[in-house]
Amino acid sequence: MTSTAPLLPRLPSPLQEVRDDRFDRRGLRLLLKRDDLIHPELVGNKWRKLVPNIEAAGGRALVTFGGAYSNHLRATAAAGRLLGFPTVGVVRGQELADRPLNPSLARCAADGMRLHFVDRATYRRKTEPETLAGILRAADAGDAYVVPEGGSNKAAVRGCRALGEELRGRADVVAIACGTGGTLAGLAAGLGAGQRALGVPVLKGGFLEAGIRGLQEEAFGSRRGAWSLDERFHFGGYARTTPELEAFAEDFEERHGLVVERLYVAKLLYALVRLAGEGAFARGTTVAAVTTA
Repeated sequence: MTSTAPLLPRLPSPLQEVRDDRFDRRGLRLLLKRDDLIHPELVGNKWRKLVPNIEAAGGRALVTFGGAYSNHLRATAAAGRLLGFPTVGVVRGQELADRPLNPSLARCAADGMRLHFVDRATYRRKTEPETLAGILRAADAGDAYVVPEGGSNKAAVRGCRALGEELRGRADVVAIACGTGGTLAGLAAGLGAGQRALGVPVLKGGFLEAGIRGLQEEAFGSRRGAWSLDERFHFGGYARTTPELEAFAEDFEERHGLVVERLYVAKLLYALVRLAGEGAFARGTTVAAVTTA
């Protein structure tokens, strides 16, 4: 059994008020739930989702999945280095195997993760039992504990319930950027009566709602909590950005002296500023934004 004690998380993560005139003039409070400060290498929801899976693995190698810039792959590799268990990363895109590793994948490799590249068609079918078995054989990882892409499974969702519990009574709306939806599924389940969770998907496609419902059913037996998604702020998809989003993030950093992560947090904060301007929140509402990275 692998002990996760050496990870030494900072929990509960800090809750920080941000005074911003775009919220102040509409009678709103903006709080940042600083999950990015939980651990320097297993940042934010990655810690909350990975630790239950590490414990379930019982010291076996972990195999997981992600794209070339996956924060989840980096966090898994870091956990393996810190706790001394093997990790295998199945990377989307066979064409990447013959190219120099980008900084994200190079960090994974430096932390001891063995990278296995698969073509995109196979990657899309990775949840099918026969395809998954073939991937594991090819990666020489047949005995490994499998963690899904983004780390979202019932163990992770149950782990993320604590995030909602930490925010009970602290905000009316809790907003979070979503990749695979596992953090939102757990967060919503942990919130109290009268609170609601808002998810801002960073991928386009409109597939997350069914996935989040499914994760909650696996973890808790039914849909839990009040939650909704706003699909308008993906800026073209995962790891995509625009000059408008970049300018927004730079402005937010200058206003508040905070580093704004671009893949998730910038899109979340942009969405909240837009929603505030649209009158989506009643005066007197306290909005908490979970900074997951």
